[in-house]
Amino acid sequence: MDILSWIVVGGLAGWIASKFTGRDRSMGIGANILVGIGGAIIGGWIARFLNLSGPTGINLWSIAVSVVGAIILITILKMLKK
Repeated sequence: MDILSWIVVGGLAGWIASKFTGRDRSMGIGANILVGIGGAIIGGWIARFLNLSGPTGINLWSIAVSVVGAIILITILKMLKK
């Protein structure tokens, strides 16, 4: 994926994950993008581990993989904060 795709997918995935985890009010657009990009990396690693394809561009599969990874990342960060 190119940098623009990472930002778009990351922003959307981070926003969806923050809504899902109840962290939306405490996260801004920058945090959503960073968490989404981190989620894409984590989700891609998990997908490849399961012999599935990782994020490949702006498409539903990439967003889904990134959201799963972002939810995992937000959950880990929430646990470390306690």
